[in-house]
Amino acid sequence: MATINRNPSSIDQKNVRLIDARGPRFSATITTIILATTLVTHSKVLIGIQLVVFAIGAFAGPQKTPYAFLFKKFVKPRLSGDVPTEDVRPPQFAQKVGLLFAAVALVGTLLGHPIFFVVATGFALAAAFLNSAFNFCLGCEMYLLIARATHRFRK
Repeated sequence: MATINRNPSSIDQKNVRLIDARGPRFSATITTIILATTLVTHSKVLIGIQLVVFAIGAFAGPQKTPYAFLFKKFVKPRLSGDVPTEDVRPPQFAQKVGLLFAAVALVGTLLGHPIFFVVATGFALAAAFLNSAFNFCLGCEMYLLIARATHRFRK
C-alpha cells in the first residue's frame, strides 16, 4: 500500500486515520468547477452549496462529503493498482480553510460587498485548482507547517 507523506513527522501517530489520497484530488476537481462557475455567475446559491460541502469536510471529514461519495461510488471501482493513503487531518484542515473562504464570500456578498465574494472565492478556487491540477494541497501544506511549528514550541 502506497502512502503519501502528509503526516507531521511522528506527532500523534497512534490516532492517525488514513483515507484514499485520490479522493481529495477528485473532490478538488469538482470544487474547482463549482467555484469557477460561482465566480463567473456570482451565484450565492453555488457558494452556499460549496460552503455546506466544506462544512461537512471540515467537521465530519473529507471522506464524508458528497464529492467523496461520488468518488467511492463511480471512480474508485474503476481504478486499479495500489491505493495511496494519507492522514485525514491535513485534508480536513484544508476543508476548514475552504469553509472560511466560502463563509467570507457568502457573508460579503450578502452584506453588499462583492469584492469579498470575488477575492475569497478566487482564493478558494486557486487552492482547489492547485490540488486538482498539480496534486498540491495548499491547505494540507499549511497544516503540516503549523503542526511542525507548534510541535517544536512544545518541546
